[in-house]
Amino acid sequence: MTNFGTRTAASLAGLPDFIAYLAVAFALVALFVLIYTLITPQRELQLIRAGNASAAVSLGGAILGFAIPLAMSIAQSHDLLDMALWSIVALIVQLGVFFLCGALIGQVPRRLADNELATGFFLALTAIAAGVINAACMTGP
Repeated sequence: MTNFGTRTAASLAGLPDFIAYLAVAFALVALFVLIYTLITPQRELQLIRAGNASAAVSLGGAILGFAIPLAMSIAQSHDLLDMALWSIVALIVQLGVFFLCGALIGQVPRRLADNELATGFFLALTAIAAGVINAACMTGP
């Protein structure tokens, strides 16, 4: 086999793991969206379908805040189970951030339903900040 062929074969040897991690990661993001939208008091997807930008920003930020530590868990996990367990931690952190923000600003479901962009951006940016901190904490000392 040529040098190029050897390098290509070696590179593609990781393709099955890539596909497995990618599929599980997408499933975990879908599960996150499902759980997050069921637990939070407002109906984000319904609001988004109605054109509510505040709900879209808020949910998008929560998804990104989840995806950042999920990416870190993929990079550092030993296997798919390890990745999935750390994604549960990321989910719990995101829900905690949402409810903490709700306690700080109050009436989040009404504010999002009224399309208050300040609320949507605040929720999104705190979710992203929490995701970045969460991911950094996963790296260990």
